[in-house]
Amino acid sequence: MRSSQRLSVALARSDGGWPHDDWPGPEDPYVGRVVSLEPPFRMPRGVDVVVLLCADPVAALAGLLDGPAAARVPVIVVSGRRDTDTVVEVFRRGAGYLVEGDYCACMLSSAVMGATVGHTYLSPAACAALREEARRTHPGGEAMERLRSLLSPRERQIMELLSTGLGAQEIGLRLRLSEKTVRNNLSNIYAKLDARGGTDAVLRWLGATPVLRT
Repeated sequence: MRSSQRLSVALARSDGGWPHDDWPGPEDPYVGRVVSLEPPFRMPRGVDVVVLLCADPVAALAGLLDGPAAARVPVIVVSGRRDTDTVVEVFRRGAGYLVEGDYCACMLSSAVMGATVGHTYLSPAACAALREEARRTHPGGEAMERLRSLLSPRERQIMELLSTGLGAQEIGLRLRLSEKTVRNNLSNIYAKLDARGGTDAVLRWLGATPVLRT
């Protein structure tokens, strides 16, 4: 990727300082420019992705997405909050989620790149919060077993990787499959789980939303 093709990122800060003053570095393969946004947020032209640094992600995200232009720009939330209610709500709104202290600058760049192709990235702590709360409030049982049994062994492998925040290309690399094969499998998975897309499928898979009736 040439420098002229690298992404433009808007850094929206509702409070606090940005912990990565050296990001993006001059050799960053994905991000070429970062512009700062201060509340009330007004989306500048030519921005590919928004990174939202905030203490209250749900409220800040609602304000950021208030407007038709902003709704078309993918968002990655960076916050210290890791409770499941917050993580699930942010994920439902289609935004990625990086918990402070749970990612590095390289991961942030990869998340930004992934967001441009529809990849909703969760850092490990965000995934763990989602899984733990899912186990507590929807403790498996027959309904979850029935849901998982709808998928083939390969489809279950793909869902496990998808639920950790990997995109189709990364899943393909892990499983030695072409990206097209992974996407075909995902389409079949969504149909079997009665899911509207990747976000809905992951929430069902983790038990963070009611499973379908069978």
